[in-house]
Amino acid sequence: MATTAVQVIAVAVVAVVVAEGRLWRDVNLHPHHLAFFFAVNPSLAQECISDPHCPYKTEVGGDVCWGYESDCTPERAYSQPSCPGDSKDPTQTKEEQIQTFYEQGDFGYVRQQRQQLRFYCHPEDEGGSSLECSDHLRFCRGRHLYLDLRNLSPHPPPSPLHDNHVLSHGQVGGHCRLDSELLQGNCDMLRDLQSWGPELRHFASVGEAVTPNNRFCDVWIDRPAYIMKLDATVNMYHHFCDFFNLYAAQHVNNADEWAFNTDTQILLWRTQPYRSSFGPAFNAFTENPILTLSNYTGKIVCFRDVVFPLLPRMLLGLYYSTPLVSGCEGSGLFHAFSQHMLHRLGVEGRGGVRDGRVHVTLLSRATKHRRIVNQDILIQALQQNTSYHVRKAEYSHNEALRAQLRQDQWTDVLIAMHGAGLTHLLFLPDWAVVFELYNCGDPNCYRDLARLRGIKYMTWQDHSKIIPHDQGQQPKPRAYEKSANYSFDVDEFVRFVGEAAEYVRRQPGWQILQSNTHIAHPHTVQTHSTHSRRGPAAVCRRPADNRPATCRCLDLCVSGHGRRSAAHRTDAGQTLDDHR
Repeated sequence: MATTAVQVIAVAVVAVVVAEGRLWRDVNLHPHHLAFFFAVNPSLAQECISDPHCPYKTEVGGDVCWGYESDCTPERAYSQPSCPGDSKDPTQTKEEQIQTFYEQGDFGYVRQQRQQLRFYCHPEDEGGSSLECSDHLRFCRGRHLYLDLRNLSPHPPPSPLHDNHVLSHGQVGGHCRLDSELLQGNCDMLRDLQSWGPELRHFASVGEAVTPNNRFCDVWIDRPAYIMKLDATVNMYHHFCDFFNLYAAQHVNNADEWAFNTDTQILLWRTQPYRSSFGPAFNAFTENPILTLSNYTGKIVCFRDVVFPLLPRMLLGLYYSTPLVSGCEGSGLFHAFSQHMLHRLGVEGRGGVRDGRVHVTLLSRATKHRRIVNQDILIQALQQNTSYHVRKAEYSHNEALRAQLRQDQWTDVLIAMHGAGLTHLLFLPDWAVVFELYNCGDPNCYRDLARLRGIKYMTWQDHSKIIPHDQGQQPKPRAYEKSANYSFDVDEFVRFVGEAAEYVRRQPGWQILQSNTHIAHPHTVQTHSTHSRRGPAAVCRRPADNRPATCRCLDLCVSGHGRRSAAHRTDAGQTLDDHR
């Protein structure tokens, strides 16, 4: 029988699949995270060793852990936070101080959420429905659950962004044995974006199985789904709190090789269309279109696997209301988030650029308040120093997010007034300095975020060298400070930047960049801390295909980034840098 063109094509396709085996390109993680990924997935690691086409063989077999696994020990963990400063609690030992920081703002927080997971609705049989949640319904995950949106209006009137009254009893549930007492006992945090209590208090057990072939379901979502309630999407500080908590939730949910897969469905708990200049950040989590409740108006939607992730305004949550212990810095969770986002969004580092200059970026505000009145004079003063490369950045909603993050990677010193634009500090190189020119009476917000990220923070000290302009009439002092514009003493400004530049030049990561020397590992370079938990020196290997080296032991490696460690608002009427 003659061979047709279609048969030839089919054979070729099969040959490609056989040659590649698993689609290893789907393991789309930052190179420094691969060893940790394979350590959590030993069966996949063995498959990689056996598959001649697996490109990650050098990342397999590392004795490492993220920090939340049950058998993880401190010397093997991704995080080594440091506490060079003293705790405000005089009775707290240094080890207790480090542990407190780790549990407040690092993978220790993820570990706590995982340890709290309990079945609120037990599966009745194999393949049945289930619902697991941490305390206070901060994080939940379920299998074979339904969401009844038949009463959702196809044209809802304008409403608050966070509508806690979308559902009524029985409009969410599954075929499982519900522990009603446990559920109601944890529905105690019902304010906006604090928990999933406003929605899951209506959870009900039904007698009919929730399956794809059941006529009970109008829509069956087979890929893993994340249902999200968002904070102010126009504001970088608040919206990236959404993205950060989604990333942290993926670690809470981390049980198999699909934990960070992008073939997911994100469903926003809102009926309004989603529009945000920060929307491309979702590309780090999904390759599919973002949907809202309005996409399923009038239908019963069923999920094979669904996650209700951590929320941005949880009591004692991350990072909007984190009660951070004093004297500590360098969260591995925040460092991993930064690397994960930059990698997934295709933002490259500076590479082999060796100009010997400190790159200074001054963020110019286009808002009514908190502008730097004499910024041109300040910039001109810095440009007199030929060892600096000075840029003025005017980030706006019209500039692509990826371009902004690329600028962050080219910044050694970031200067800005108090405002959401300072959230860019999350994506600066590890050796960078953030200089909050004036904190406007809100001293902790970005100082603590910089501590979590593990980069140096500076702010203006001598208020006699600041001149306020256009002072607003506000009832509260902090609001008063945030409603004014300011000019700054030029000599004092130049002195601050000089101090920041000298700090940058002392950092191993910056020195490595200038010497074009390759030393690997993302997260454990020592600088000024004297209280780190150190382990044995690392042995790093460079793969034959020139991918980044990996470390067998990860305690004293130096990274190409110079990482040190041991270590209710609505969408309307806000600007990129309006508050926070």
